[in-house]
Amino acid sequence: MWRAIASNALTLFIVLLVALAGLLAWGREQFTGPGPLEQAICFRVERGDSLSAVSRALEEQGAVSDARIFRIGAEYSEKSDDLKFGSYLVLPQASMAQVLDSLTAGGQSTCGREVNYRISVASAEVVLRELDPATNRYVEVVKFDPAVVAAPAEYLDVAEADDIRWRVTLAEGVTSWQVVDALKRAEFMTGEVAEVPPEGTLAPDSYEVERGADRAALLAQMAEKQAATLATLWAQRAEGLPYDTPEEALVMASIVEKETSVPEERRRVAAVFVNRMEQGMRLQTDPTVIYGITKGEGVLGRGLRQSELRRETPWNTYVIDGLPPTPIANPGRLSIEAALNPEDSDFLYFVADGTGGHAFARTLAEHNENVARWRQIERERGQEGQGGVQD
Repeated sequence: MWRAIASNALTLFIVLLVALAGLLAWGREQFTGPGPLEQAICFRVERGDSLSAVSRALEEQGAVSDARIFRIGAEYSEKSDDLKFGSYLVLPQASMAQVLDSLTAGGQSTCGREVNYRISVASAEVVLRELDPATNRYVEVVKFDPAVVAAPAEYLDVAEADDIRWRVTLAEGVTSWQVVDALKRAEFMTGEVAEVPPEGTLAPDSYEVERGADRAALLAQMAEKQAATLATLWAQRAEGLPYDTPEEALVMASIVEKETSVPEERRRVAAVFVNRMEQGMRLQTDPTVIYGITKGEGVLGRGLRQSELRRETPWNTYVIDGLPPTPIANPGRLSIEAALNPEDSDFLYFVADGTGGHAFARTLAEHNENVARWRQIERERGQEGQGGVQD
């Protein structure tokens, strides 16, 4: 009898082991296999949330199939105490393991809201955006220029939140004075700026920052990036250029940057100025004249006068030979590349063509015809201006 009891107990034990193994395999499959989520969501972990609270919220929002399995998987992975406060993008069919990795990896939130302080030539705008998880694209919530209006309530209501991502974006062609002036109005940054960085030395780009970031430190980061870009591209420059130093190339790049916003034109515009320098012609470009008037402190906001074209300043390329003494803005990488590798062409002139681009010419006669067409366009639009390189 005892032998039968022992045999039955052993059989039951084996059955239980098999059942347990099956249960573990099923749980592992549930934890690592595709999840039930059909559409991406933005899941928020509140500060101080427990694993139990998070797992229940995930199940309620359809991100995991079973809160208990999620908790057990977190405990088994030794990540139960690693939850990070913030908002996280959970993709369709993300496994529990993938969700857990997202919520415990650390770093900035991958979902939710972002403030982008965009510094451009004409303005500096604070843009509050929120990620639409369904499209994985940011949707603009509110936009304002702090120099013009007070911060709206939609911004103030969320500006102090810990999980907002902060970004400062510097557009190509902005002057160093404009950058410093805009950063001084960025209430989410701190610290004083002792002096305006030399013109041209700040790299246009998008910089991720934290609330309370130091202004001077961000400027130093911009300068470091521009110096590295210039050094790299200088080493890859074409032969026979009419400037001997990286600093001179930066001056040329800034002129190219201010003359065209069409990427495909940059190398051709650079070629015009290189060709003129090689032939001993003056550059005669309006943006340098404007810089001589404003010194980069703001926008002129009107057309140039004939008296200003004749006025002697160190930057007026209608009256000086060669390059001006400094850049006239902060050029982007593409304009630096263009200045160091201009197009192989014999164009000597260009003027606006009414489409946002320019008409190029090899001879003065061709150029005068292009200018006449542009003047007609201006008259039809009720505008007056210069718009190109003349002789």
